[in-house]
Amino acid sequence: MTSPLSRSRSRRATSHIAVRVAHAVLGGLLAVAWLLLPVARAGADEVRAAPGRGGTNTGDLVLPLVAVVAAGALAAYSYARRTRRARTRTTPGGGTPHPVPFAELDRQAGRLLVEIDDCVRSSTEELGRAADRFGEEAVATYTKALAFARSELTASFRLRQRLDDTLTDDSLVRRQLLEEIVARCTEAGRRLDAEAPGFDLLRALERTLPAALESAEARFRELTARTPAAEATLTELRERYAPSASLSVAGNVEQAKDRLAFATTRLDRARQSLDRGEGARATAYLRGAEAAVDQADLFVAGIDRLASELTSATALLPGALRDADAELVAARGLPAVGALPGRITHAASAVADVRRDITGGVRPYDPLGALRRLADAGTPLLAEDRVPVDRTFLDRAFLDRAFLDHAFLPARSVVALASDFVTTHRGAVGVEARTRLSEAERHLALTPRTLVDVRRADGLALEAQQLAERDVRAYGNPYAGPEGAGVGGAVLGGILLDDTPGAPAASFGGPRTRGRRDF
Repeated sequence: MTSPLSRSRSRRATSHIAVRVAHAVLGGLLAVAWLLLPVARAGADEVRAAPGRGGTNTGDLVLPLVAVVAAGALAAYSYARRTRRARTRTTPGGGTPHPVPFAELDRQAGRLLVEIDDCVRSSTEELGRAADRFGEEAVATYTKALAFARSELTASFRLRQRLDDTLTDDSLVRRQLLEEIVARCTEAGRRLDAEAPGFDLLRALERTLPAALESAEARFRELTARTPAAEATLTELRERYAPSASLSVAGNVEQAKDRLAFATTRLDRARQSLDRGEGARATAYLRGAEAAVDQADLFVAGIDRLASELTSATALLPGALRDADAELVAARGLPAVGALPGRITHAASAVADVRRDITGGVRPYDPLGALRRLADAGTPLLAEDRVPVDRTFLDRAFLDRAFLDHAFLPARSVVALASDFVTTHRGAVGVEARTRLSEAERHLALTPRTLVDVRRADGLALEAQQLAERDVRAYGNPYAGPEGAGVGGAVLGGILLDDTPGAPAASFGGPRTRGRRDF
């Protein structure tokens, strides 16, 4: 991780180079003056030798003139350099009385995190389509650029989570965290911007526009045919399980239809523009249609994936109950120290509630929620830092892959659901939800994976989902406006950058290039 200190050292090194250049220029001017000195003297002697001529020879003024020019150039450079440093310095203790206010720096960091996250998501989608068409080798350069940007973004979100979690009042520490977020996000955006022109040359949809349009239309038809089946699956989930089991995908069918309506309009306009020979315009419409079809696919696939996960959770629950009973037996055999007895009582009550839900048959239940409740009950028993329990029990519990898998399934499910929600509503979702989601994804990907990591990922993803839904509610209803079919949903999903006529579709690139119109 590059610290702000190392970055400032790099800037100081650059400024030292500039000083050396200035010294070299001054030395060069003095050398020229030294070379011209004999010529000046010769001119002066010639004037004195010539009768009837008086006044001052031009050669006498060469050396003073050179000295004045050199001094003036050096003074101008020094003044400009001091002015530039005074304008750009933001860190405290750097000799400037006016650093960027903390509140403004906080807003800047939050805005950049959202902006770069949008860039990475749009670039990921565009890169995937290019890889499908041209192969992984052809897009290797852009894959590396995107991986770099994603790495910087992940590190920035981790810093933001640390900032949210910290209780310190040390303004210098908090300022340094924000400055590093700004520096990392800026560098990520710059890398994507630098690769955008080359990506456009690679993809060059105008060269293969007829084939690309046919491919998009075929995928649109395939997804349109899948949507009724997804709607039937959602109806079945509502009948079979508790309402909480399918609540996260309750609106997926309607939103899939909305994105498909937008895709219909864009594909029609792309076809019309192609027939008129307007390749650039047809390409712009095609990009929007492809992105809308991708999001419709996320909505439909999310329903199918949840149905599969609920089936898997139902199959896992009997074994999870047996493992939870075994954990309780082992815990009851430990010395009754600290808060362990209370935790055992709480865990036993939770296990009994889950068993009653799945065996009573009185009402439908949520299998993923039941697995989560079992994991919640077992996690406090593994709190090694708070309960001085036997090492054999702890080692066995942490290495028990079956018990870990019971907690992993609901965590993986909610992380995927939150990720889909942020992707398809990124026009409204703010920095808090994105930060929690990024940290949830990071914890879930840790190796070796522990139950504590999985539970942390689960909790962060649930919080991300709640925060994202809050942001969308505050955003308002995007489907009630006067815009064309699906335009409001396309703006909400980050497909279009605004709802003005002719608004560009988001494309591969950073903040400066992702909204380019000249495809």
